[in-house]
Amino acid sequence: MSSVLLFLLLLLLSGVSLSGCIRLGNGGYEEWRMGSATYIKESLGHPLNDGGGACGYGDLDIFRYGRYTAGVSGALFGRGSACGGCYEVRCVNHVLWCLRGSPTVVVTATDFCAPNLGLSDDYGGWCNFPKEHFEMSEAAFLRVAKAKADIVPVQFRRVSCDRAGGMRFTITGGASFLQVLITNVAADGEVAAVKVKGSRTGWIPMGRNWGQNWQCDADLRGQPLSFEVTGGRGRTVVAYSVAPPDWMFAQTFEGKQFVE
Repeated sequence: MSSVLLFLLLLLLSGVSLSGCIRLGNGGYEEWRMGSATYIKESLGHPLNDGGGACGYGDLDIFRYGRYTAGVSGALFGRGSACGGCYEVRCVNHVLWCLRGSPTVVVTATDFCAPNLGLSDDYGGWCNFPKEHFEMSEAAFLRVAKAKADIVPVQFRRVSCDRAGGMRFTITGGASFLQVLITNVAADGEVAAVKVKGSRTGWIPMGRNWGQNWQCDADLRGQPLSFEVTGGRGRTVVAYSVAPPDWMFAQTFEGKQFVE
């Protein structure tokens, strides 16, 4: 086999297509799209890490999302469905602010960038619908653009999320309802549907309360808990007996993970 054919084969096996796309979970592909990006200085206290943001993650370091994160505009956020999704971003078409060579960075969507309808789309209203905008952490932004930049044009595309360890389930609720925050989701990163099962119940569908917090009206205390999680691209993982019978509210448990 020639060296050229071998190189092309390695590209295909690694998930990179010849048309410049990156493979997502379940064999999906997404092309580069145009958007814009700003950032918030870490010295001001990043809103993505001060109270959980619109996805409900809380401390992003504890929940393994680290420093490369972003709030996304409503056109991308989808009422919380984008939470946990990964985007590859690069600064383009601006010789003053883009770093040479247009390097890329992968960020996780961890918050909602709220619109400012009192300002124009190109002057402060960057997150107004239907703008596709990233309000990035400072660490992520400086991987693609200079710190002096205000707003920069970017290209972005959805990519597969690389996570260490299993999915994490943080259980809260009360006597009449159960709520679970699902974090550290690999592959698609997003969660589209969740079911929970106790030892004395069948599978109970859960609804999205907000962000990645899912809820059902059931008292499952004293029962081991299993979860069925469907990702944004339709794949499903079942994590049996994630929580033992003596689980308590505010505890976090680790379960099965999506595998590419």
